[in-house]
Amino acid sequence: MTFYDAIYPFYPLQRRPFIIDTSLLVAILVFSVLAVSFLLILPGIRGKSRLFWMFRIIISLFIGAVLVALNFSGDWAEASVKANASYKSFSNAVVSADVGLHVGLYGINITLRGNPVSQINETIDYNEIFSWSDDMDDQYADALERGLPNPILYIAEKFTSNSACGLIYQYRYSGRFASASLWTAFLCWLVANILFSMPVILYAGYMMIVTATFIFFSMASFSTIYNTDPCDFNIGADSFRTNYSHSFWLALATGLLSALIGLMVVLLGCLFPVKMREAFSVALDSDDEEGCTEEGYLNKGFLDGVICDDIKQMRNNKEPQQIDTLTRL
Repeated sequence: MTFYDAIYPFYPLQRRPFIIDTSLLVAILVFSVLAVSFLLILPGIRGKSRLFWMFRIIISLFIGAVLVALNFSGDWAEASVKANASYKSFSNAVVSADVGLHVGLYGINITLRGNPVSQINETIDYNEIFSWSDDMDDQYADALERGLPNPILYIAEKFTSNSACGLIYQYRYSGRFASASLWTAFLCWLVANILFSMPVILYAGYMMIVTATFIFFSMASFSTIYNTDPCDFNIGADSFRTNYSHSFWLALATGLLSALIGLMVVLLGCLFPVKMREAFSVALDSDDEEGCTEEGYLNKGFLDGVICDDIKQMRNNKEPQQIDTLTRL
């Protein structure tokens, strides 16, 4: 390759950087709308229970949103390095850039951002997605055809089936098992919320503990990526390895929160079952029936009118009977 007025003739010039995953954005918007909708109902709740319901709604939707968002987030593990590296093949151009690798459950993101962004008459700001659902070798071949920068191609090559590191197999299956565990935890969270609205608060606490258990299973499944031999990524004169990132620690915090809520509900449900049903505004059927029969409001004026009408009807019914007896005599 040669320069033509300081421009690479066979490479695209301006590339639009990746901003946010659309699936993750949809999940955030859906739970945000649900949160706003439930919070609009709070003014109709009277007394001190309003504050309790607000915390209950916020915490419950937070756990559900995290369980869905973790499936589509791309930063369960990440690594980055600042390095001077060759930009593209068949060129002597060297750029100073921040190179990053972000590992998710469904694939990886490889970022390359120039420092500064504009160098060698080009904007260097890349975020390339490589998904586990597609063949990694085909995606790598497509990246070669598109002429992506060398640092991106070097990292992507580590995840192909022909690589000596063999990262693709461990990362792919670990992500699949972790994702399956998270979706199971989400279903358990749905069941727990249904049980919280029924007079079986104790079982709702059990389901929250099960939810936390599956979250921990997903973390354990993803952690198996480090069971393989360590594979260093060398960019220029620097090297880096991946470490746990935001999504992993967020999953840990959500699992601990779910476990804490479940244990508290089970403990308080065993010690104070009646008060727990009152706190969650649920009661047994027998209690509802007794409450309906013990208390009531009577309208005396209405009852007096009804009694008078009944007496008149009884008198009118007796008069024909007396006439019939007289005629028979």
